[in-house]
Amino acid sequence: MSKKSNSKEISPYSLPNVRRFIAFRLFFNSRFYYPVFTILFLDFGLSLDQFALLNSIWAATIVIMEVPSGALADIVGRKRLLVFSAFLMMLEMVLICLLPIGKSPWLFPIFALNRVLSGIAEASASGADEALAYDSLVLANLKDQWGHVLEMLMRVQAIGFIVAMSIGAAVYDPHLMQQLADLIHLNIHLTQSISLRFPLYLTLGMALLTFLVTIGMHETDHLSLNNRQTTSIKTAFKLSFSAGSWVLHTPFALTIILAGLIFDSIARMVITLSSQYYRLIDLPEATFGLIGSLVAALGLFVPRLARRLSKRSSPFVNFGITAAVAFSGLFGMTFFLPIIGLMPALVLFGGMQLTSFFVSHYLNQITDSSQRATVLSIKGLSYNLAYGLIGIFYSLLVTDLRSDMAANLPSVGAAKLQQEVFTAAMQWFPWTFIATLLVFILYGRWLFIRKGFALID
Repeated sequence: MSKKSNSKEISPYSLPNVRRFIAFRLFFNSRFYYPVFTILFLDFGLSLDQFALLNSIWAATIVIMEVPSGALADIVGRKRLLVFSAFLMMLEMVLICLLPIGKSPWLFPIFALNRVLSGIAEASASGADEALAYDSLVLANLKDQWGHVLEMLMRVQAIGFIVAMSIGAAVYDPHLMQQLADLIHLNIHLTQSISLRFPLYLTLGMALLTFLVTIGMHETDHLSLNNRQTTSIKTAFKLSFSAGSWVLHTPFALTIILAGLIFDSIARMVITLSSQYYRLIDLPEATFGLIGSLVAALGLFVPRLARRLSKRSSPFVNFGITAAVAFSGLFGMTFFLPIIGLMPALVLFGGMQLTSFFVSHYLNQITDSSQRATVLSIKGLSYNLAYGLIGIFYSLLVTDLRSDMAANLPSVGAAKLQQEVFTAAMQWFPWTFIATLLVFILYGRWLFIRKGFALID
């Protein structure tokens, strides 16, 4: 039987690892505190620049751990890394579930520890889960079904995000929760300091489900158990350097990763701050969950569009489409238009989903199984290094803008000053995107001319 006919008769979802890969991504990423991410940290007692710095710590942790963890996944087994990642997710959530609220010398250090644990969990999962699922398809002669798996994954995640965003924002609202408590005759008085923990408790439950899913996964990589047991950290770093050298000497792989990190880092920083943006365009906090659900609903349509584009258009054309979408969203958000300012934010989210699909589609297509998890980890490392640098830049920018505005507007209150600083800082993002994009295009042109780089179809 040919591979082509086999691919048509056997569903990729009949493979346990593929099903568990989708479930893992669903539970690991559907975090109920996402719709109130920024204001949750601020309501705990952190400042805006501390919040940005914490995101840089998170990204820096991933940068440090990303490639070694990817190499270890290729050597000691992808399942082991995923189980470890799920365990760390449970630990990070327990830490902030028990964290006291208010000004305290321990507040920032404990949140920093939370970000470190979260970063290690992200690094451990990054690449290992995708490599395990993709190699399962390869072994079943279903490699050509990866695009369909990605489409299904993004649809399932979209549904999970709709649920998590809607419920997460709702349970965060103490007034709504008090009305519900009164409706069912619970003799309890709910305040913000109580209700802000509800999304965290729900996410802790998702962490437990993530752990249970990883336990049932099966190894499928090329190394035998005996070979894995005799490997060392030195071997892991050797594989990392080997994979890194392959990326640097494979123009198409290098270009995919560079293009992805440009789109991902800037857009992700803006999206991280989205709840504060929603406040400033006059959207009530009670709608944040609905907005998150609307964003997640894009995942029901964008992946199908991306899959069709990947078949009909060249990578160069798809790069241009994604760049145009991302810039439109970034630029539109700088106007802070009341209510309708939500539209450019949705456009930016759509650009992020296009980026995610195209990078995974093209990178897996050209990467060998023996180093797939490592290469995907290199991709994750570059993304988070760029995100961390953007976070540091944003933190310094906010500090500088606050200092200047406080001197020029001495009568402005603290809350108003923070709004003015946020608005001014947002103006930098679209032009930073354009500047980095131009540098990338010039570098890509050099690859075309000097290296004889040809895009695959």
